[in-house]
Amino acid sequence: MITKSEEEWKSLLSSLQFNVLREQGTERAFTGEFWDNKKEGTYFCKGCGLALFASDTKFKSGTGWPSFWEPIKDVYVGEHVDESYGMVRREVHCARCNGHLGHIFPDGPKPTGLRYCINSASLSFKAKEE
Repeated sequence: MITKSEEEWKSLLSSLQFNVLREQGTERAFTGEFWDNKKEGTYFCKGCGLALFASDTKFKSGTGWPSFWEPIKDVYVGEHVDESYGMVRREVHCARCNGHLGHIFPDGPKPTGLRYCINSASLSFKAKEE
């Protein structure tokens, strides 16, 4: 597990990235860098660089956030119940740095039926080498 002080995180992340990753914030729909990214490659945790999602599991959900039907490895993404805003949702976070990524919903495509709804601000992307 990677742990840093609040000051260390603030020095490494933009204000939006800090709000999302460390304060469980969310970016507005259709504003994030990767919501409509169609390039092949890998999505990494912006906080610690852990590879989280492959582009071949990304799908167009119509929600305005990058959506994936499964992580690269289940153990790379942790979950817990989020009861904020009067709702009960499953929050997902990076298993290595505990950075907030987004939420998971049971309305995704086959084969998993899951939709990992992820904030672009919590991700970095590396395109596949051609």
